[in-house]
Amino acid sequence: MLPGLHNTLPPCEVLDHEMVERIDAASMDILEQVGVVFRDPEALADWSAIGAKVVGERVYLDRGLVRDLIATIPADFTYSARNPENNLRLGGQHAIFVPMTGAPFLRDLDDVRRTPTLEDLAMFHKLAHMSPALHSTAHHIVEPCDHPISQRHLRITYSSMKHSDKIFMGMTTSPKNAEDVMQMCALLFGEDFLETNPVTTGNINGNSPLVWDETMLGAMRAFCRRNQPVLCSPFVLGGANTPASVPAAVAQLNAEALSALAYTQVIRRGCPAIYGHYLSTVSMKSGAPMAGTPEISLMNFMIGQMARWYRIPWRTSNTLGGAKTFDAQAGYESGATLSAVMHSGANYIWHSAGWNEAGMHCSVAKFVVDAEQCAMACRMAEGPNWADFDAALSAIRDVGPGGHYLGHPHTQDNFQTAFYMPKLFDNNSIEQWTAEGCKEITARALDHARSLLDAYEEPKLDEARDDALRDFIDRREREIPAADALNQTY
Repeated sequence: MLPGLHNTLPPCEVLDHEMVERIDAASMDILEQVGVVFRDPEALADWSAIGAKVVGERVYLDRGLVRDLIATIPADFTYSARNPENNLRLGGQHAIFVPMTGAPFLRDLDDVRRTPTLEDLAMFHKLAHMSPALHSTAHHIVEPCDHPISQRHLRITYSSMKHSDKIFMGMTTSPKNAEDVMQMCALLFGEDFLETNPVTTGNINGNSPLVWDETMLGAMRAFCRRNQPVLCSPFVLGGANTPASVPAAVAQLNAEALSALAYTQVIRRGCPAIYGHYLSTVSMKSGAPMAGTPEISLMNFMIGQMARWYRIPWRTSNTLGGAKTFDAQAGYESGATLSAVMHSGANYIWHSAGWNEAGMHCSVAKFVVDAEQCAMACRMAEGPNWADFDAALSAIRDVGPGGHYLGHPHTQDNFQTAFYMPKLFDNNSIEQWTAEGCKEITARALDHARSLLDAYEEPKLDEARDDALRDFIDRREREIPAADALNQTY
């Protein structure tokens, strides 16, 4: 694995100080005057206990209270992985790339779109493990549809733990499922270790506009009580569940995120939390979500400024594609998103590999190409290398006018590292490309994925901890009905 991303690029800031204050004030007005619905009796009781105004399910949050609460969120923290060499710092200039999750379909090693299985999920976890610029295996990169929904979170979490020793995400599909994930983390790392060390990440999605539901809030409590970070993620479909205005959409999103971030500190003061969101704009022709649009880039720049204003690590989404295959549209959309994300100063960079068809499928070919794009972004984020500047200047004197540098000792010493050379892009002549079978990017990427899987070696779990995890899964699967219900609350 490459080291965690240390982004030295200056963030693109499209807001001046007055604009930041204006969005902050608008968000605080929304919290105080419009309020946020918390559809959860325990959360409502928690808010009432600290003096917030609660009317029915709507909570009106005083800006002073919100500022006091979010001030206790750590500005940065360090994730602990099963392999300590893969520990990662998050916050400030420190960022990580995380693969996509949640795809109900995949495009497989033969580029066939179909329903995923547990074996397919394991394949993606192995590919994430083998991809140097992916710092996490996420969790359900694809939905393993050959296993009951009610028990799926157990197998997904185990697959993340078993097939890689990088950090991973934890399922938050119900409060009880989140508790199961926490227990599995305690078995892997030790109960006491969790108290002081973030080891996983939960995602808490909002129901925009301005609603947080019982399922998500219960899962949030399971994570925060064990000192594990959650992404507080409003789900923005610009023009559908936000105003058809970029600044107003950001003001609403900011209010939603702040309300959830504040609640993490009601649950447990000082626990790590991440300012989250999912950004999409909606086609006014069809109502479909769009990726790679200029407004999404602008919102990323603006949200980055707001998160830095509050000194809170923040999450965004990366390499998003709406195309149905790994075609030019997918590449353009993903490239536009990646470029904006790198210049926005994001920390937790999710959906960084595989996302296509608006998240409906994860493409194996796109997964490995996206991962290489992330490696290129890591290189760009390092900034210019000045270490050999004087030696390189000396080469100019040696070569002089009209010469070339290919045979110079400085070039010979540095040719492998001076410029990033992508493995999956073809830069050869048309003659050589033709002689090698006229392979386009999808075919090359699938060949590369097969070679990664052939070279994969499992980072073995400690035998006793592996046995404990398997025993826990067996017991919970006996206890949990295997009915394929969409909303499990067992």
